[in-house]
Amino acid sequence: MRSRTPIPARRRATIVAAAVASIAVGAALLPTWSAGAASVDDPAVDAATRAAFQRLADAVFTDRTQALVDGERSARPLTDGFLGDVRLSSGAARGEDAARSTLDRRKDLLARLGERYRKADTAVTLDATRVTGRTAKAEVTETTTLTYDKVRGDEPGTTGFQAHHELTFTAGPRGDWQLTAVRDTDPGIAVNTVAGRSVKAPTVDDTMPSAPRAATTYPAPAKPKTLTGTALNYQAMAAYAEKHWSNYNKDYPDFNGRGDGGDCTNFVSQSLKAGGWKHVPGYVYDYTRWFGNAEIQSHSFIGVNEWSWFAQNSKRTTSLANVYQMDVGDVLQMDFDKDGSKDHTMVVSYRSPQGVPYLTYHSTNTYRRSVASIIASYSNAAFYAYRT
Repeated sequence: MRSRTPIPARRRATIVAAAVASIAVGAALLPTWSAGAASVDDPAVDAATRAAFQRLADAVFTDRTQALVDGERSARPLTDGFLGDVRLSSGAARGEDAARSTLDRRKDLLARLGERYRKADTAVTLDATRVTGRTAKAEVTETTTLTYDKVRGDEPGTTGFQAHHELTFTAGPRGDWQLTAVRDTDPGIAVNTVAGRSVKAPTVDDTMPSAPRAATTYPAPAKPKTLTGTALNYQAMAAYAEKHWSNYNKDYPDFNGRGDGGDCTNFVSQSLKAGGWKHVPGYVYDYTRWFGNAEIQSHSFIGVNEWSWFAQNSKRTTSLANVYQMDVGDVLQMDFDKDGSKDHTMVVSYRSPQGVPYLTYHSTNTYRRSVASIIASYSNAAFYAYRT
């Protein structure tokens, strides 16, 4: 990952303008185009144009994340169809303007919850480009690190994430590209994601164990974790999660991009296993079994609801009344739309001395994101906290 200092709004507009100017230059050099014609053939995307797509994506996501840091707004609103001097479709303009407004409000909410970021470093890599007629799809990976401001004084140094996006560009009559859409493609949640997305699990059977919801108020009643008499190593769970949050362990399959709901629970199960959870062999569909390796995994090892059923039935976990009671090695699950089917699983890899848990998870790959930040982004979700 490359780092940079935060970019003021005026300079971000200049960067984006330069990126699109590069796109226009690249388009003009394509051999199938006629500069003086009223219309051109369907364009191709050469190396210079792909590089310009990447720089424009970098500017878009830097701008979004910077709204969480200082709340700056570009001098020119996006609803007039431009980002700096870059032409946007009306839908893309409205979408980006709304995204920045949402993130600006989220920054204010986080401040009320006692959390601020003092800088952000964002880099974007172009993974693939597909061209169909006059439409180009650019798949990019965003890597962002946010540095915590010391509001309480006990925050960790940084939080980070990797997110995947698809940008759509459309060529105009003269071959000039304009940005028409930005879409998040991960099933999980990132710090600068503006709306929750979930891949729903199968309908929950009412006969399965049902965990009680956890409150989200701070501070929470004390619930210290008992470390004596346990064979579990909670620090090993945290160390595994923080080692493999973006560097996946090749000894396990990666369930991202398979349409299975992502890799979040598979990752948490690996972390628990690293800290001493033992396999319970058996039939893969039996939620009272739990096992996973490179060749085979029980549904309770990789499924959000199935993990919850196993964890409760086996008595390996107890439910916590408040998410702020979680400690290192504890697990948090979310039901984004409160329909009774849980959608996402995360593990606590750090707890501050003042009682704020920080979550590490897959789908989207994320390192030490505070529970306050997650609540601020998903205030309408239901939360389930498990003491391991």
